Amino acid sequence: MKKGIFALFLFIFVTLTACSSESNEAAATPSGNKDGKTEVIFWHAMSGDLETVLKEIVHEFNQSHPSIEVKPIFQGTYEEALTKFNTVAGTKDAPTIMQTFEVGTKYMIDSGKIQPVQKFIDEENYDTSQWEKNIVNYYTVDGKIYSMPFNSSTPVLIYNKDAFKDAGLDPEKPPMTYSELKEAAKKLTKKQGGQTTQYGFSILNYGWFFEEMLAVQGGLYVNNENGRNGNATKAVFNGEEGLRVFRLIRDMYKEGTFYNVGQNWDDMRAAFQSKKIAMYLDSSAGVKTIIDNAPFEVGVSYLPVPDHVERQGVIIGGASLWMAKDISEQQQKAAWEFMKYLATPEVQAKWHVKTGYFAINPAAYDEEIVKAEWEKYPQLKVTVEQLKQTKPIPATQGALITVFPESRQKVVKAMESLYQGVDPEEALDRAAEETNRALETANKK
Repeated sequence: MKKGIFALFLFIFVTLTACSSESNEAAATPSGNKDGKTEVIFWHAMSGDLETVLKEIVHEFNQSHPSIEVKPIFQGTYEEALTKFNTVAGTKDAPTIMQTFEVGTKYMIDSGKIQPVQKFIDEENYDTSQWEKNIVNYYTVDGKIYSMPFNSSTPVLIYNKDAFKDAGLDPEKPPMTYSELKEAAKKLTKKQGGQTTQYGFSILNYGWFFEEMLAVQGGLYVNNENGRNGNATKAVFNGEEGLRVFRLIRDMYKEGTFYNVGQNWDDMRAAFQSKKIAMYLDSSAGVKTIIDNAPFEVGVSYLPVPDHVERQGVIIGGASLWMAKDISEQQQKAAWEFMKYLATPEVQAKWHVKTGYFAINPAAYDEEIVKAEWEKYPQLKVTVEQLKQTKPIPATQGALITVFPESRQKVVKAMESLYQGVDPEEALDRAAEETNRALETANKK
């Protein structure tokens, strides 16, 4: 009797387990969810208002593509997201799409865990000429486009037009060269009771701005054509172009016209809005917010260049979208559909207007919502023109090194040492030597 009962329970248990297993398989397969939709897990680093806009766009895609469900998941800063990706890449926990900042490009390629979007471009003969060439150039390596450009920005000079008028400067003629910048900064610097109440100029202690001020002169960050003609083995940013940047900061700081704003973006913008600084460098993506919050008229201009140096243009900043390699073909195709959707003029117009990032598809600028926005914010057009005038050379393509985040910190440390009186050449050489050691270690792997 007991054996019969035991056998009955065993039969029921096995049957239920099998049914449960079949049910789970039906509910969620590696490439789909319980509704039968192909699931695309999208890791991103967009926070605040940017995340709100991104979620709106994803929702609209999901509504118009009933067989696909994109799930956007915030993963912290670019650095934090990349660290998380590194721990799950190649496993079942890896995302379908990963957003990574531009300096993570070499790392992502070398990881071997991503599927270049060139595969799908070739398969359907997708027309990439509709994308902004100076954005695509960054993510193109050896003739292959590895990731989908998404949120793109460049640095610009932001200035207080009212302060210009008060100082007797023409608010429609911002400084375009270093000598003009230094001269304007002197006139804009104000003192009261022995204290400086307004500084002429500031640059955030952030490696990206140094990289841009190097590239606009045509200066390379590392050898081998910025790491685009073979692996970079040596930092070259401590050449004459880099020294010009560090000497500019040193000279203006000694003159008392340069404000050390630190490393925090919010502190930098708050200093401008409170009239602590009259000019500074910012991301083009921050322009609209600055205009909306400043209690004065805001001007936007190109990145200044050293005297007698021909302007070469700017490197694209921001991030791009990478597709996972170790996922089903069905998921990859769904991810590609989403990427193509993001690149449409209508979506890019919305993204540009609501975030300030460039449209990766310039046709977006012909959309009515963009035209209306440019009427209200003509400064946005300046950022687009600076990008369009960029020359496609290795300097403006940007450097490809796996240790970029680490190298940036070395440059930041060097920038900050200038305020303690360290010689520009000594500071820059030290940052280059530390980068060389990091490169040597990375190239051995």
